[in-house]
Amino acid sequence: MSLPRGVIGFNTRYLNPLMLRLAGRGPMVDLEHVGRRSGRTHHTPLMAFRSGDTVTIALTYGADVQWLKNIRAAGRCRMRLGDGVVTLGAPVSVSTDEALGRIPNPQRTLLRWPIRCHDYVRLPVLEPRDGVL
Repeated sequence: MSLPRGVIGFNTRYLNPLMLRLAGRGPMVDLEHVGRRSGRTHHTPLMAFRSGDTVTIALTYGADVQWLKNIRAAGRCRMRLGDGVVTLGAPVSVSTDEALGRIPNPQRTLLRWPIRCHDYVRLPVLEPRDGVL
């Protein structure tokens, strides 16, 4: 189940700019990706979870989101994760059980209920480095 369109519009317009300020703290990240048509650089706030050389992202808005299409087209992206920046490879869809196994509580509980997220991707870490997006 993905979030209703009205919620998505509100979040995109009002909450995303605020959430980008939290990027790098806890599970909040700043995903940098390039538009597949415009070529512009975009920043999207997300919750992401690193486990070794893999980053798992819950697709709370569903799998039909622009940032995911952009990353699939480019085959890579960058992410401010914690204190550093990592370059990530192409996303691969994973099962709910596999993804939730990589996500700590309380976020795992939140994603199971009330969000009821069923779509997840994992991205390989290609290059960890320190720096600013």
